[in-house]
Amino acid sequence: TEKRSGTVSVFNGPSPEIAICDSAQQEVNKVGAWLRSLSDEGVAPHETAIFVRSPAEFDRAQSAAADAEMPAKTIDETTETTHGFLTIAAMHRAKGLEYRAVAVMACDDEILPLQERIENVADDADLAEVYETERHLLYVACTRARDFLHVSGVDPASEFLDDMRSSR
Repeated sequence: TEKRSGTVSVFNGPSPEIAICDSAQQEVNKVGAWLRSLSDEGVAPHETAIFVRSPAEFDRAQSAAADAEMPAKTIDETTETTHGFLTIAAMHRAKGLEYRAVAVMACDDEILPLQERIENVADDADLAEVYETERHLLYVACTRARDFLHVSGVDPASEFLDDMRSSR
């Protein structure tokens, strides 16, 4: 049996811009400014996505798209991306998608890993699995970016962002 414990995946793709903000509004403003700069470089809305941990954070993503004056569509398992619209989706929906530019927002401490999942853990083995699946969600969302990646959260930010910083 092949064992992969202790294996670290190599992050292939654009180096992320990481922003840890003082407030959700500051994060919205930073992501909005980032989206506008991409638009100025010729990146179309349908070539862009914002991923968040869960639908509970959709408001932040929608606010960033509005701040950038970019048309956006929120998708789930039953809806598809639409030409001419920036995609907003939960990280669970990211697998199999690809965009020129991706913003991963709301990577706050109790959102990623999701505090509710941690609180429901019975033993240490299950806790390790929760951390691994949460880290994998972030990895999948980040690897949807072909050319540009922006990852952000509000202080205190997810410990996973520290991992991303140290691997650059």
